[in-house]
Amino acid sequence: MTQAIECDYSISGDGPPLILIHGIGAARRTWDQAMPLLTQHFTVVTYDLRGHGTSPLPDGGFGLDELVADLERVRARTGFEQAHFAGHSLGGMIGPAYARAFPERVLSLGLLSTAAFRTENDSAKVRAVVQAMRTNSVPEILATLANRWFTDAFIKAHPAVIEARMDQVIGTDTEVFLNVFDIYAETEMAPWLAEVTAPSLVLTGENDGGCPPRLNEQIADIMPNAKLVVLPDVKHSIMLECGDLVAAHMLSFIQGLTL
Repeated sequence: MTQAIECDYSISGDGPPLILIHGIGAARRTWDQAMPLLTQHFTVVTYDLRGHGTSPLPDGGFGLDELVADLERVRARTGFEQAHFAGHSLGGMIGPAYARAFPERVLSLGLLSTAAFRTENDSAKVRAVVQAMRTNSVPEILATLANRWFTDAFIKAHPAVIEARMDQVIGTDTEVFLNVFDIYAETEMAPWLAEVTAPSLVLTGENDGGCPPRLNEQIADIMPNAKLVVLPDVKHSIMLECGDLVAAHMLSFIQGLTL
């Protein structure tokens, strides 16, 4: 049996439950820009993945199944029988995997800046980043990641946000960071995404190099009940660069389900 970790979580707002799942080397404050709007309409649960933020460090390596078990443990501890779920990047893989394992729990899904249907070249590029971190060090590769994650204009206008994000990565346990990056690199949802029938918002940035529109179009096409949204201009870090806009799309999508 997969062993879950008691991840730290927060609850705020009022309305139907919405559980948010952050990505690699991040924490629940990833959602801060989105919270003002979301908490007006939802009871929002944010949590830190194992080994991230203030959640406990895992005892050894782990895979996607363990991250799904952690999410189910968070859901059970909140007492919500069902919820809307949305995840960014790696969180956009955890969410569908959770929905596949616990379909009765999921009212809707948000797959934000995530990837499936990678070509061998796509996968090789992701693996090369992970290998470079192992060969050199995580801090040495961070400048490359910043340019992948944020637009040039945002980097220039918001240096403090970039610095805080880099510090967040460096502050994450190295083995945990590389472990979750391995999961992100090796997870391929294409063989089973068609089994995920929950209403799903598939959203990515127009210039996201790792999770581009061409992959997200295939994700939305194979899922039985999905809608694709592509945000103009932005890259991967949509929650930090335009989290309020992402929240507006999430709200519109979920409200549309009840009409």
